[in-house]
Parts: sequence; structure tokens; C-alpha cells
Amino acid sequence: MSLANRVKRALFSDESNTQLLIFSKIISTIVLALIIQLPLCGTALAEPENPKLANKKCLKCHGKEDYSKPGADGEERQLHVTAEKFKQSVHGDRDCVNCHQDIRKTKHRKGIDRKVGCVKCHLDLWDEVNEQGTNDDNVRLGVVVEQIESYMGSIHARPSLDDQSRTNATCYNCHDAHYITSIDSIAKPENRLQIPAVCGKCHSDVLETYKTSVHGQENSLGNADAAVCSDCHSTHGVAEPHDLTGRLSITKNCGNCHQENLETYTETYHGKITRLGYGETAKCYDCHGSHGVKRVDDEASKVHNGNRLKTCQTCHENATEGYVTFQPHGTTNDFDNYPQMWLASKGMIGLLLGTFAFFWLHSALWFYREYQDRKQGKDRPHLLTKDLPQGKTHFRRFSLWWRVGHLVGALSIMLLALTGLTILFSGSAWAPLVMNLLGGPKSAGILHRIGAVGFMGVFFIHLVFFIYHIGRNWKTFDWFGPNSLIPGWDDLKDAIAMFRWFFGLAPRPQLDHFSYWEKFDYWAPFWGMTIIGVSGMFMWFPDTVAAILPGWVFNVAAIVHGEEAILAVVFLFTVHFFNNHFRPDKFPLDTTMFTGSVPLEVYMHEHRREYDRLLKSGELDKFLVSAPSEPMSRGSKWLGTVLIVIGLSLLTLVLLGFLGI
Repeated sequence: MSLANRVKRALFSDESNTQLLIFSKIISTIVLALIIQLPLCGTALAEPENPKLANKKCLKCHGKEDYSKPGADGEERQLHVTAEKFKQSVHGDRDCVNCHQDIRKTKHRKGIDRKVGCVKCHLDLWDEVNEQGTNDDNVRLGVVVEQIESYMGSIHARPSLDDQSRTNATCYNCHDAHYITSIDSIAKPENRLQIPAVCGKCHSDVLETYKTSVHGQENSLGNADAAVCSDCHSTHGVAEPHDLTGRLSITKNCGNCHQENLETYTETYHGKITRLGYGETAKCYDCHGSHGVKRVDDEASKVHNGNRLKTCQTCHENATEGYVTFQPHGTTNDFDNYPQMWLASKGMIGLLLGTFAFFWLHSALWFYREYQDRKQGKDRPHLLTKDLPQGKTHFRRFSLWWRVGHLVGALSIMLLALTGLTILFSGSAWAPLVMNLLGGPKSAGILHRIGAVGFMGVFFIHLVFFIYHIGRNWKTFDWFGPNSLIPGWDDLKDAIAMFRWFFGLAPRPQLDHFSYWEKFDYWAPFWGMTIIGVSGMFMWFPDTVAAILPGWVFNVAAIVHGEEAILAVVFLFTVHFFNNHFRPDKFPLDTTMFTGSVPLEVYMHEHRREYDRLLKSGELDKFLVSAPSEPMSRGSKWLGTVLIVIGLSLLTLVLLGFLGI
């Protein structure tokens, strides 16, 4: 009897209700089962449309031990799949044909490479998840998609040069095609130890070299903490090791294990340029080697004392023995191992603290007292213009050559500061942006040297002028006179008198042609030129210096060069700017250094002793000039404003650098 007739008989016969109830339950069960199965239709978990392509059919052949067939290249390929192991993988609930989608029948063609699109499959699933709004329930799939994006930009995803229909390596070349495990399983020590062997399937020569390295030897001993391929080259975003991205990423990855060494490396010029995002300078593997890296005390190591000079010469062709004692990982916090660096650092820090403590206090007290005096109208001289030659209301303070020298020196210092601070504070967010605007490290280096030549040029021309002037007037020159820049006892007395005025204990002192703070401003560059100039020349001509001096002088030179640069920049753009532009009597701008002259009443107020002396001797008229022309006055204000803005901008960069912003 057919199923239809049996159903009719059960429904319309006079048999008992019990049979009808049983039949109803059967029908309900069938319907419920169908309803449950409906949502699974069309998904990756559904049984294949053709039952002949079910996994059990595939495993009739592929489940056999040592099952293999020749591939497209003629090489024998192992095609055996262990069913139980496959079921335990992350893809164990899927059908073979979900991946091998070109398979249409069980007896398929032999000798061809099957198309498996791991990337497309996961991206399609992710699109489906996004459409359903179930992203939060598929976090791991989202991670896989991120890894795919990283992989697509890697060297593995690029076309193979030998066969451009293929990529260099795809997912299943690294991940076991049929036994891909979860992320937790991948992290297990036994799986991590196998990574070199996996990579070595393609990179056999590299694997043999790796086995001789300190990393490879530790790996062979079962040390799961030893570096493996993915630690240095990353996992999915593997870059070409010799291009910029590769050089930077590998260097950063070295620091994941060698954190202290990376920190000390980034304090060197090599490391600072690397931190700015450029590949020009030496990276970890340039000195230590890459796949065959050895311990430092190993005679085969590239940085062993017997090999270090040769290693340096790969970049510095003319390197001499002095290079060997350079400390690429020296630190200023370890006196026992690096005493020279410790002493240089602590000495420079003491100099900075002492200088700023005195002069910032000096500026703060000066501001307070001068502001109070201005409010009360004290110490403001009044000049009777009728006693002056007609139209000559200004005092000539600086000649044209002094003004030109000041401008060239100021621009040179600002250029030096911009290019130098960008490297010194390479870890700040602004540093890469500025370096990019400068055109990169090579351009910045050229600009830095141009600034150095400009500053040194002004300095030495100035010295030649004074040697000539003093030599010409040797017998009559007053070394400690009012027109001399050499500090004397009167300067000490003036400084004491100023502090008494600061605290309201005495009236404002009357000063001479050069005040004590102006003399300090003058002599500070002599100290700065000695420290910055000499240390800079050491680093400018390393081969010559290393032929005479030990390599640690470069470590010391880098410290004092940077610290003295900070001292110069901060002093100039705080104390010097305050003395000449920002104190109440000068704010917002003094143009004397640009016009060369100052109103006579201002000069009387600030240099009264000289004014009285010149007036008494009858020499005052020789220094009186007319007020600057309107174009000169306006241009001087614009120039002064631009320089002050640049200076304050550089000061801001220093502050951000100290704060690590």
C-alpha cells in the first residue's frame, strides 16, 4: 500500500482514535524536524547537494595511509587526510567541497592543483555576518579578516616570479591545510617550536643558517621562548626584509624580546633616525646579523671584538680602531660600565639646573620689581629735546656689521635648533612630521651643517675682528673698562645692586655700556661653541676622530651636544627674550638690534653711567642719530616678530619633547 493510501486510511477510517493520535505525533515530529533544518539550508554546514561528494566518499581514497599522486610539477604529493584529526580542527564540521569547490564528482581529474580560496571564503562569511548584524558573535572571524588584510599587503601575497599565476605563499602553505587549530592551540609551545620547520619548507637555506644561530640552537633544545621566524618577520604582514617597512618592523620586533637593548639603541643617532621612520641608518641585524645571529662572546659573532671593526666598515668604509670601543648600547645610568657617559650626563644636567635656577629666578624677580615700578611711575627719566641736536633723538647702539652678524647668528641657531631637536626628540609625535617637512634625515643633516657653518662663521669672524682691534690698540686698550666685555668687579657689584632693587632694598642701579647680563649673553656662546662646536665636529668627521681617540668619545659627544643644545635653546628663548623683549619696560618688542639705535631717554634709563660720562666728556653728540625711517622701523618690527614667533615655536617643541608628546 502506498504512503498516500495509508495516510487516507488512517485519517478517514473507523479505526480507533489512538491510531490517529499516534499518526499525528509522527507528522508533528517530521514537520518540526523540517522547520529546524530550514535555517541551515544554503549555509556552509549543509550537506552537499550531491551525496556522492560527502566527506566519507572523499575519505575512501584520501583516508588511506600514504595516499599520494603526482602534482602539476610532476612531484609526488601526499594527499592523505586523517579523518579524526580533521574533525578536531577548526574546519572539522565542514565538507571537503566547501573548500575544494571545483570538485564536481568523486572521480575527478588527476595531476592538477586544486583551487582553494581561503581568503575569498572568509571574506564571504564576514560579509554574511555583517549583513546579519552578528559581528559581536563572530569576533574570531573578524580577527581572521584583519589578518587577511595584513597578509594581502605582504610579500607572500605578491605574485611569484617563477609562476605569476600563483602567489609566493598562501594560507595553507603555512597553516596545515586540513588540521588548522584554534588560536589557543597555535600558541602552545610544541606548535611554536615547529614554526621554523614550516617556514623552512620554502626557505630551506635560511632554515639551515637559523639552526646555527643562538635562536635556532635554543629552539632545537625545546626553548619555546627562543625567537622564531614569526617573531622577527611577523605572521601575516611579512614584508621584504630589505625595504623600509621590513627594516623598521624587524628592528621593532627585536625589541619585543630585547627591550632594554632597543631602548639604549634608540638613544643613539642610528636609533633616533629609525624611530623617526627612516631606514638609512644601521638596524639590529646590520650589526648582529639576521638568521645566523650569535652571542656577543662567540668568535663567529659579527659584534665580537675581533669582528666588530669589519662589521662597522660595511657602512663606514674608512672606520678605524676607535669605532670598536663605541658603545651602541651604552647608558647614562650605569657608572660601573659606562663611567664617561655617566659623568658627562650628570655634569650637563647640573649645568642646566644651575643656569636655569639662577636666571629664571633673576627674570621672575626682575619682572615683579619692574612691573611695580612702572605702576608707580618710578625711575622714568625725562629728556629735554631742546638740548639735543635738531632731529637726533636716538643713540647709535650697534653698527651695521653687528646687526648683520646678529641676524645671521640668530637664523643659524634657529636652523640648528629645528634640525637638531627633531632628532633629539625623535620619539615625540611632532618629530616625524617636522622631519618629513625637512625632506628626511639626509636633507636635515645638510641643513644642520649649513647652520653650523653660519654660526661658526659669525663666531670666528667676530674673533678675528676683536684680535685685530685689540692688537691694534694694545697699549691703550682698557681690559676692564666700560667698553670691555670682560667681566669685572663692577659687574658683581651691579648684580648685587640689582638683587637689592629686586627686593625693594635699594633704588634701581645705574649701569654702564654693557650690563652684567649682556656680558653673560656674550660669553655664553663661547662656552656653547666649545661644547656644541667641538662635539659636533667630532660627529661630523668620525673617521678622523676615531683614528686618534677612543670610540666612547662619540657617546660623550652625543650627550653634551644634545644637552648643551637644549641649554642654548631654552636660555635664548626664555631668558634672552625676557631681558630684551618681554620684561615690562621692553614688551612686546625691542627693535634696537635691527635698527641699530635706541631712543635716548631709554638709553639714559638703562645705561645711565655711560650717558653721564659721555655727556660730561662732550662725546655724546658723536653717538646721536635721527630716528629710524618709517620703512626701517616697520620692517624691523616685522622681522623681530617673525624671529620671536620662530623662537617660541622651537621652545614649544622642546617642552613637548620633554613631556613626551
